[in-house]
Amino acid sequence: MQDADVRGGSPQKTPVIGPLREALRRARAEAAERGEVVADLRQAEIARLEILQDALRPVFAEVPEPIDIFDVGLVPGERPRLFVDMVAFVEMGPDRKVYRFLRDGRHGRSVVAESEQTQPIVDAVTAYVARRLVEREQLLADQERFVPARAAPAAAPVEPVAAAAAPRSEPAAAAPSRPSAGARWLRLAAIVLAFCVGGGVGGLVVVGLMVAAAKGLLPGVG
Repeated sequence: MQDADVRGGSPQKTPVIGPLREALRRARAEAAERGEVVADLRQAEIARLEILQDALRPVFAEVPEPIDIFDVGLVPGERPRLFVDMVAFVEMGPDRKVYRFLRDGRHGRSVVAESEQTQPIVDAVTAYVARRLVEREQLLADQERFVPARAAPAAAPVEPVAAAAAPRSEPAAAAPSRPSAGARWLRLAAIVLAFCVGGGVGGLVVVGLMVAAAKGLLPGVG
């Protein structure tokens, strides 16, 4: 009797692996192996560039602090690169053994230096940094040369000798000042007030005399 696992009354069938599935399995395994190799190569490149970066630290330590035209940094990626500034960098060659110092210019990318040893690349980068510093100094000198000089302050006018030697005349006597408008108004108000006070007093005297005459208090008036 043939042994068979029965599930639901039917025997279980062994899955058959087709040629395409087998090819996919082999391709995935090869890709994984290549990925490991590429990752290992990338790590090796980064390690060699880190060695170069350590060798360049004394060079950039001598650059004055106010100057910020250099930006040294290791950028990992598909092709790891050690940047010196915005246009110059070092990367490993296709064989992952040779250092290549490259620079982007107006006419494309050019190879400044190439070597399997770090010291020739350090010397090339040092010379490049020195040239950049000299170019910066010349640019600053040209800018200062073409900046217009500030205008000198105008000299005070000099009086003629004859006019300076002539005796100064005494200042003319000041004309009598005219009374101000406020003083005139005060004077007019005083006159009106005196007239009113005088008129009022006179009116009171006249009324008093009339009352006295009416009462026969005045002699000779009946």
